[in-house]
Amino acid sequence: MEDRIAAACAAAGRARDEVRLLGVTKTFPASDAALLVDLGLENLAENRDQEAGPKAEEVPGARWHMVGSLQRNKARSVVRWAAEVQSVDSARLADALGRATGSAREAGERADPLDVLIQVSLDGDPARGGTPISEVAALADHITHVGELRLRGVMAVAPREEEPGRAFALLAQVSEQLREDHPNAAEVSAGMSHDLEQAITHGSTCVRVGTALLGGRGLASP
Repeated sequence: MEDRIAAACAAAGRARDEVRLLGVTKTFPASDAALLVDLGLENLAENRDQEAGPKAEEVPGARWHMVGSLQRNKARSVVRWAAEVQSVDSARLADALGRATGSAREAGERADPLDVLIQVSLDGDPARGGTPISEVAALADHITHVGELRLRGVMAVAPREEEPGRAFALLAQVSEQLREDHPNAAEVSAGMSHDLEQAITHGSTCVRVGTALLGGRGLASP
């Protein structure tokens, strides 16, 4: 995996340290997540709160990210383990996360504000999650006025029926426009096991890799 990322960065004329590897450990046991940390991978991700919470308790050495669709009623639970939520797609969810983060900090359950990314819908299909491109600017402005949240950038998944490079080029344009008003929101989370090279070509700063990293079964699973 390291070779693929390094080669993609070199082909794009980018430095290797511009792209973060996020290990997605969904459906794999905490023992696999712990092994990844032992191997030097700091950033891990989950897409379901009920699986992530216990796993994060068992593997406190990782920086955990929420990358899946998130309901507002899960906000209080998520902020107890997630350093970053990459799937914010509405003002109501941002508000819920802000309130939950504030409460968690007051209770001593977390030390820092919550980093968030706006999940962008590249095809406008509401069933797939994400905010429409036309609403990204308004949501970004809203997030910056929610206490306890830090806007870090954008995240997206390339639509299955679309050529990944085209989708990631569009996300790059969204990111560029966002940074005009929010220069610190420079993170672009894009690219998975099957399309990370195209994502890196178009400016991804974070690739979310599960299958290509862990394979069809966990590293430490019986």
